[in-house]
Amino acid sequence: MSMRASIRNAASVGTARGLRSRAAAETVMRIVFLIAACACILCVGLICAFLLANGAPAIARIGPLKFLFGLDWKPGRNLYGAAPMIVGSLFVTAGAVIAGVPIGVLTAVFLARFCGKRLYRFISPAISMMAGIPSVVYGFFGMTALVPVMRAWFGAGKSVLTASILLGIMILPTVIRVSESALRAVPDSYYEGAAALGASRERSVFFCVLPAAKSGVIAAVVLGIGRAIGETMAVIMVAGNQAVMPGGILSGVRTLTANIALEMGYAADLHREALIGCAVVLFAFILLINLLLSAVKRKGA
Repeated sequence: MSMRASIRNAASVGTARGLRSRAAAETVMRIVFLIAACACILCVGLICAFLLANGAPAIARIGPLKFLFGLDWKPGRNLYGAAPMIVGSLFVTAGAVIAGVPIGVLTAVFLARFCGKRLYRFISPAISMMAGIPSVVYGFFGMTALVPVMRAWFGAGKSVLTASILLGIMILPTVIRVSESALRAVPDSYYEGAAALGASRERSVFFCVLPAAKSGVIAAVVLGIGRAIGETMAVIMVAGNQAVMPGGILSGVRTLTANIALEMGYAADLHREALIGCAVVLFAFILLINLLLSAVKRKGA
C-alpha cells in the first residue's frame, strides 16, 4: 500500500508541475502576443501622427475647401487643388469594382459549388499566383497589352477605362479568395434544404447559399476596394497621369497615390506638405473602408 501511495504522490506531483509549466508557457505567450498587438497599434498610431502633423498644417494653410475642391494642381504657382486626384481615385476604384467584382464573385461561386477536384487543383494555384505577382508586372502588362488594344478600339490608350480594367484584374485574387471562404462556410443544410424543396442546383446556390454568405462577399468587395484605391505603380503606367478633372472614362487621370509617387522625389516646403495632405485624404478613405468592413463583420456576426 505504501508503494502505491508513493506512486500516486509522485504522479500528482508530476501532474502539478506539468500544469504549472503549461500555465507559465501560456502566460509567456500571452505577453508575446500582447507585445505584438501593441507594436501593430503603435505603428498605426505613429503613421497617423506623422500624417496629421505634416499634412494638416498644409491643408490649413492652403484652405480645406481649396485643397479638397480646388481644380488646379500647379505647384509652380502655389496652387494645390486635389479635387482632380480625388475624383480620379474614385473613378478608377469604381471602375475596378465594376470590372472585377462580378467576375470574382462568380468565380468564387464556381470554385466553391461547381468546380471539380481536378480542375480546382489547377485553378486554385493560378489564383494564388495572381496574388503574388508584383504590381509593376501588372503595370507592364497593361502598358504593353491593354493600352494598345484600348487605343485601337476607343482611340484612347492611357485612360480611366484602362486603369479600371487593370485594377479589376488585380483585385480578383482578393475577391475570389474571401468570397470562396464565405461560401464554403455556409452549412450544407442550406443547399440541401433548397434542393429538397425542388430547386435546381443553380437556384439553390444563387438564391440560398450566396445570400447566406452575403456578409463575407461584401467583406471581399470592401477589401478589393481597399486594394484598388491604394495601388500606385500599375496606375502610373496606364492611367495617363494628367492632373486635371477627368472628363469621362476615356480621358487620362491621376490618382492620389500616383500624384504622391510622381512628385514626392523633388517636392519641398509647401509642395511636399501638400503631397502629405493627399496622403491624409487617402488615409481617410482607407479608414472609412476599414470601418465599413468592421460594420459588415459585426452585422454578419
